[in-house]
Amino acid sequence: MKTVADLLQTKGPTVWSVAPGTSVYAALELMAEKDVGAVLVLDTGRLVGIFSERDYARKIILRGKSSRETPVRDIMTERVVYIRPEQTVAECMALMTNKHIRHLPVLTDDALIGLISIGDVVKAIISEQQFMIEQLENYITGRR
Repeated sequence: MKTVADLLQTKGPTVWSVAPGTSVYAALELMAEKDVGAVLVLDTGRLVGIFSERDYARKIILRGKSSRETPVRDIMTERVVYIRPEQTVAECMALMTNKHIRHLPVLTDDALIGLISIGDVVKAIISEQQFMIEQLENYITGRR
């Protein structure tokens, strides 16, 4: 079973982030530019929250707030669920499913080393399953 570290080697360590005082509008612009559904909120390099499209929809639009005037710190999710690099992709899928989340920061000793999305996890699981199917087909047909 692939680990989060394996997944990060393939995906790369790029993480998009904003500061807590960044306007929601500026965070949305970054998310649109980078084609991502969430950004991490870092305060002097320390993870303090995550801001997602869901936060925007539920805490700005539905409450009639202004995205240009509201700082990310006011609506970000502060209790961030995270994973460690040695955890498996299956553990990520279970955690994401149970917590109803789509993004998991990867931390080692409180240091941020990456971000995994539900798309990354699904691709990894499909890849593993496809490999297993090919191996079983080769075994059954006697091909090497």
